[in-house]
Amino acid sequence: MPDFALCFKELKRKGMTKRLLWEEYHTQYQACAYGYTQFCKYYTRWFKKQKRSMRQQHTAGDKLFIDYCGPTVPIVNPDTGEVRTAQIFVATLGASNYTYVEASRSQRLESWLQAHVNAFEFFGGVPHLLVPDNLRSAVTKPCRYEPILNDSYRKLANHYCTAVMPARPYKPKDKAKAENAVLIVDR
Repeated sequence: MPDFALCFKELKRKGMTKRLLWEEYHTQYQACAYGYTQFCKYYTRWFKKQKRSMRQQHTAGDKLFIDYCGPTVPIVNPDTGEVRTAQIFVATLGASNYTYVEASRSQRLESWLQAHVNAFEFFGGVPHLLVPDNLRSAVTKPCRYEPILNDSYRKLANHYCTAVMPARPYKPKDKAKAENAVLIVDR
């Protein structure tokens, strides 16, 4: 039987998939190794017996989870050959996982606010609540109980009649929808 605790730990690394883990397992134990389908079935069984998390119910149009992807994307100007890096903005609706992705020059305030306006236009409306990460463009002073929002970001939220509730610092489960969308965009 594979070491699923180790597999679980390995799956947290960027770019790691069950398929890659199975291939490593298969090359190590060729004669008696499980097939990929059985490997996934036994892993799922093992995983379901582990620590439980609270399931969140999302109402349509209620929350928009927002984050930036970790790695930047190089963009080459075909005329000059100049290479610039772009930050990837990701916004995901809670109920439907409908996702908006945009490349921007930076994570600075202007790009952050413009990406929000573009996302609202793309979705055709504004959700009741925005759940961003604690980046400097959104939150001036992160705090678990009373974060201080950037003044321009607060004004944008007031203009669109929506509320902003940043995720708690170091709690990625608060914006799991955005984290999943970021993972898909990364891949």
